[in-house]
Amino acid sequence: MLSVNPHFEEAEQPGIPELVVLAQNGDLDAFEAICRVYETRLLRHALTLCGRPGLAEELAQETLVEAWRCLKSFTGRSHLFTWLCAILLNRFRIAHRQKRPIPLSSLREDDQHEARQQLEGQIDHVVLPDRAAECREEAGQMLACIQSLPHKYRQVVYLRFYVNDSLEEIAATLGCSVGTVKSRLFRALEKLRTMTAIREQAADSRGKMHLL
Repeated sequence: MLSVNPHFEEAEQPGIPELVVLAQNGDLDAFEAICRVYETRLLRHALTLCGRPGLAEELAQETLVEAWRCLKSFTGRSHLFTWLCAILLNRFRIAHRQKRPIPLSSLREDDQHEARQQLEGQIDHVVLPDRAAECREEAGQMLACIQSLPHKYRQVVYLRFYVNDSLEEIAATLGCSVGTVKSRLFRALEKLRTMTAIREQAADSRGKMHLL
């Protein structure tokens, strides 16, 4: 059964639109306030994408730097966090292509600790240890499948199921129509179902071989 185990995000936090307007007019203090709101969540999502704490920290930091550079292009048609996650996905694609080594830490230690705790919290620790390990393995396999998708499909799957955005917000963020988002999402899910089925068949085959 196909499931991407989405981690639902809350709505846009109060005060963010006002901070964005100030930051777009060059107020660095306002942008730093935005960073404090989102840096931990960005780090968690980066860690979900790449699974490497050092690289996740660099991706989150680069995302905020890029956001400051092109903040005037943000139109407010989607949540700011949706827009930030789209930048994060592009930074991840570039890093994945370049196969960058793990860099030194660049975020605060308390943010790193909280992000790791939140990432681990996506798995229900009430379940038995064997089941928790199985959940981690399934989540890892699904992420591997998602990362193997073409970039345009990976974007819509990530924004829809991990950031929990509406189709309209995704369309506004990516600069395309809702119909295009629906089409990409449909094709992406079909590809994921096929990949999942192939992986399950391979796992069954390995299990049968061990029994011989």
